[in-house]
Amino acid sequence: MKKNILIIGAGGVAHVVAHKCAQNNVLLGDIHIASRTFAKCQAIVESVFTKGNMQQPGLLKAHALNALDIEATAALIRQTRAQIVIQAGSSFLNMAVMSACIATGAAYIDTAIHEDPSKICEAPPWYANYEWKRRQECQDAGITAVLGCGFDPGVVNAYAKVAADELFERIDSIDIIDTNAGSHGRYFATNFDPEINFREFTGTVWSWQNRQWTAGKMFETRQDWDLPVVGLQSTYLTGHDELHSLSSLLDVPTIRFWMGFSDHYINIFTVLNKLGLLSEQPVRLQTGQEVVPLHVVKALLPDPASLAPTYTGKTCIGDKVRGLGSDGQAKEVFIYNVCDHADNYREVGSQAISYTAGVPAVAAAILIAGGQWDVRRMANVEELPPLPFLQLLEVMGLPTRIQDEQGDRPLLQALGLSEAQTA
Repeated sequence: MKKNILIIGAGGVAHVVAHKCAQNNVLLGDIHIASRTFAKCQAIVESVFTKGNMQQPGLLKAHALNALDIEATAALIRQTRAQIVIQAGSSFLNMAVMSACIATGAAYIDTAIHEDPSKICEAPPWYANYEWKRRQECQDAGITAVLGCGFDPGVVNAYAKVAADELFERIDSIDIIDTNAGSHGRYFATNFDPEINFREFTGTVWSWQNRQWTAGKMFETRQDWDLPVVGLQSTYLTGHDELHSLSSLLDVPTIRFWMGFSDHYINIFTVLNKLGLLSEQPVRLQTGQEVVPLHVVKALLPDPASLAPTYTGKTCIGDKVRGLGSDGQAKEVFIYNVCDHADNYREVGSQAISYTAGVPAVAAAILIAGGQWDVRRMANVEELPPLPFLQLLEVMGLPTRIQDEQGDRPLLQALGLSEAQTA
């Protein structure tokens, strides 16, 4: 049994992680949150107590930390006696935090693939560039490292695994669809750190088609989907983390990722990009001062966490899976979740984009603490038992539904499973 959590980061996702850990502190024990900015960590601590989200009285403490300093992070892990570390900060930190976990024996969880600040859109598969190179280190140290355990990547990987294990004899294609049918009421904003968000959309779009990587351009390929609850949504073929593990670990010839964008967002993004304002290359001003255009844009845009109070509408994220069912007949299913921005704000003070990313990481921590996912090696989500994970999400605010030839209903019901059977 592992206990005591150290959360790295103090943004929107870390905010959700702290609240959800607090709601489960009977199992998880002491909770610590650390980032460069102590005041942000302390504000999250105060919000947990304001919302009354501690399951029972316990320790919830803020710390100042430069997580790129491996020795300092390792020292904090030892000081706090944290046995599970949730890396909910910038994905630039992944390798440093993982190193500290390997050094201390703590389990490691992250929500997105590692990124090198100096490189944009590296050649696939990205996990092979950083995380997977450290598989043996994790194995030798006997630490559990769960990669990409947000919603996408993360929950959608579990959806794919359930489809492969329970619903299909053969899968021909998986289309992962991520749409936000909500409105934050601002002229323009990003739901995550703009520096990370924009990097996804400024390079080559990679998709896995006919068992090979296919290159394209952003906003080049559009697909409209009629989705449950949110209705008709326009999406664009986009490169994304989960393609890189699913294409390697599941025998599926075509796996694509589609993200929803409004025409307004595309127009603003295109102008910023064409003007060079999304560049990470420094430019020198007439005054002699050197600035990075992307950092200027980031400073001018709203803090993603500030969007939550006025956010309305819903998200819909899921897997459209096609292939042959167990009866040998053509089969198509949509396994998905719908999340409400306003509901999430009332519960934890965050919008749904942060909520869907943060809750799964806490579910993973609970499964590691209880032993089901404490595999003492590195693993992507689709390499771990999916049903206990989805059962936990069911009661933690992210229920799963399935749409198929028999209608639209809860996934666990469709599988003929009770909560007790999946726990």
